[in-house]
Amino acid sequence: MEAMDERFQISPLIRGTLIGVYLALVLPLPLIAPAGLRPLLLLATPIGLALVWALLSEEVLLNDQRIQVGYPRWCAWLLRRGWQLPWQEISRLIPMGTSQGGTVYYVSSARQEHYLLPQRLDRFNDFLARFQAASGVDTSQVQRLTPPWTYQLLAVLATLMLTSELVVFGAMRVGWLTLPAGPPG
Repeated sequence: MEAMDERFQISPLIRGTLIGVYLALVLPLPLIAPAGLRPLLLLATPIGLALVWALLSEEVLLNDQRIQVGYPRWCAWLLRRGWQLPWQEISRLIPMGTSQGGTVYYVSSARQEHYLLPQRLDRFNDFLARFQAASGVDTSQVQRLTPPWTYQLLAVLATLMLTSELVVFGAMRVGWLTLPAGPPG
């Protein structure tokens, strides 16, 4: 087997789309919240963005000895999840159906431990080829968890939401639009 030392990260399409959805859903909240909650929401928004960014920073490292799934140093202290297995301990992949009709795969070790195989990676086919070559486990049936068009559609919807929010915010800034007054009292 040729020497390998490769890093795979979550697909930029998936990462960008999910960050866009977060922003589209959260950015308007300080504008529509009661005045007393606005400072809290203004503080919580970037903290939430940092947490979403950290969750979407999962990476897979492959080398001659093992597969390792985890997070980069900047957020690993917070997200203490991850796993690693030497190639010789990997015995098979176990498919499991999801409630949405997809299939996830668990990497099974010789000690009957099961670890979720990442399926939202950039260069996924390259990852599968390297995984199969190093572990000897057939990956020909493994596919992405969701097809790219679903994230492309979600990205378009998030962009439309953000654009409409910017238009509304701009209209509010120039006085063309105002929010209704709060309840009397």
